[in-house]
Order: sequence, then C-alpha cells, then structure tokens
Amino acid sequence: MNWNLQTARNNLSELIQQAREKGPQTITLSGKPAAVVLAVEAYDTLVGTKPSLAEYLLSGPEWDDDFVEEVNRRPETMIRDVDF
Repeated sequence: MNWNLQTARNNLSELIQQAREKGPQTITLSGKPAAVVLAVEAYDTLVGTKPSLAEYLLSGPEWDDDFVEEVNRRPETMIRDVDF
C-alpha cells in the first residue's frame, strides 16, 4: 500500500501494523516512492546474515593432502633473498 508522508506520520502505528500483517508499505513524497517500511522478519530475510571475513575465508574448499604438504614445506618466515 502507498502512504503519503503526512498520512504515514499521522498513522505511524497503523503503518507499522500493516507492514507486519500485509507486507511492505511504501511512503511517497510528492507522489513518488521515497521509502519502504518492512516488518523485522522481512528485513532480516532480505538482508540475511553475512559471515565475517574470517568465516568466509575458512568456509572455502578443503585442502587436499598435496596442497597441505606444500604449505607445510614452506619456511616459517616469508623473508627471502632478493637479487638486485
């Protein structure tokens, strides 16, 4: 449903109730959509839970034995000689 800003302001409780019961409610300014009011459940579904960077990196594919061996073979420090 569309609500103009003044009506939405004057009927905020009803606007929120409609968003919870009937779905997203659009607020208009000068007849043009300006904002949408969503129920918390709808917002959570839309946004979803995003993993942290560490969780994302750790969620990658399992390392095969050859790759693990190669990683373990590397020196402890990343310092190496560079020819000039």
